[in-house]
Amino acid sequence: MFEQKYPEIKIVEVGPRDGLQNEKKAIATEDKISFINALAEAGLQNIEATSFVKPQAVAQMSDSSEVFEQVFSPLSQKGKVISALIPNMKGFEQALALGIKDIALFTATSELFNKKNINATIDESFERQKLVAQEAKKRGINIRVYISTAFGCPYEGEIPVSQVLNIYKRALEELSADEVAVSDTIGSATPKHVQTVIKAVKKDFGLKKCALHFHDTRGMALCNILTALENEIYIFDSAAGGLGGCPYAKGATGNVATEDLVYLLESLGVSTGIDMDKLSQASSFIFEKIEKSSTSKFLTSYLKAKQSV
Repeated sequence: MFEQKYPEIKIVEVGPRDGLQNEKKAIATEDKISFINALAEAGLQNIEATSFVKPQAVAQMSDSSEVFEQVFSPLSQKGKVISALIPNMKGFEQALALGIKDIALFTATSELFNKKNINATIDESFERQKLVAQEAKKRGINIRVYISTAFGCPYEGEIPVSQVLNIYKRALEELSADEVAVSDTIGSATPKHVQTVIKAVKKDFGLKKCALHFHDTRGMALCNILTALENEIYIFDSAAGGLGGCPYAKGATGNVATEDLVYLLESLGVSTGIDMDKLSQASSFIFEKIEKSSTSKFLTSYLKAKQSV
């Protein structure tokens, strides 16, 4: 297993958006900008910087325009891909005015989760975003679509694989997705479940556009990623230090930590190009700002080892 050679792995850093959006403590705009710049300096190539949502809906993202404006052009000139989550046409117009080239749209496999999360049915979420997708495609903008609750829902429980495939197909056909992030929103996935979903997606659509987004609620994220690697998935989301959570899923912890993912990949002979010292500094910086401790096993041990030197 460990002698298998993997192709280049794409890591999508979602800490600045998915990781911070539910934090109750207000984070200064300049600190968000510093965090994103530090992640880029650490070697991360794909960074989801913010979300163009209503300030009333997600107060933490109320400075999205300012954050994006400050980081997009300088980092794009360095070859970085800086994206943002777009909920509707108004958000798209804001992002478009700032030159955005990569956007993320979102839906879920669960009707109840979708209603709790964005106050819309699954059909309504597609209708809202079809126009965004059409306008984005006209302008050559890349589209990523998140499918939440693909491995389980806090309200509906287990999700049939057929429902995941249905939403995946709609993401490709109705939203013109260039990439589909199949997401374990509550961190309930297991390797066997992951393998089942991947095989079903591969059979119907192939895996070129498939990404996986794991939370680490039950400590299974790295096991799931290793399973996915062995089943030809090469795009993974992560968040610095394990930032994040889900307000609609009690007990759901953060995303798989970027540090833990990088350590796994490097141990398998995959060169990520990420400077772990700089990444640890970026993570330490933002966790100090939100006044929390990182859940990343690697980061915790790495920082303790440095302190003891």
